[in-house]
Amino acid sequence: MTVHRMHHEATVEIAATPDAVYRLVSDVPRMGEWSPENAGADWTSGTPGAEGSTFEGHNRIGEREWSVPCTVTAAQPGACFEWVTRPEDPEGPYVRWTYRMTPNEGGGTSLTEIWDVVTLPPTLRSLSSEQLAARADVVRAGMTTTLAAIKAAAEG
Repeated sequence: MTVHRMHHEATVEIAATPDAVYRLVSDVPRMGEWSPENAGADWTSGTPGAEGSTFEGHNRIGEREWSVPCTVTAAQPGACFEWVTRPEDPEGPYVRWTYRMTPNEGGGTSLTEIWDVVTLPPTLRSLSSEQLAARADVVRAGMTTTLAAIKAAAEG
């Protein structure tokens, strides 16, 4: 269940196979190459990229930097890669990030990125509705940037 209207989906068409796109989005240490907020990740347990594996995601906005423990919840090559943040917290997980790949008519891939806040993280609970809306706007803009950069990497 999404909270505070903090859900967004964005899609880009990529001239690469779903398997090739999957290899990019499931390589979370590389996410920092494409995302304006994510600075990469380090695998912490399990087989990298496999369902149930964990990683520490590193983020930054301006001068603020933070890391978040994540668990891979779906790892279906060529179809879906997904993780949740802070799944071990008593009130977590907080955010679900999903990448869905669908073959398109041109032999490429429709890549959809989904951001879904399932439980409002403690760091955001004191924000007003306007501040939460502004945070959602930042994430939405970042998703557009991220998808364009993944497209460039896949097609390059």
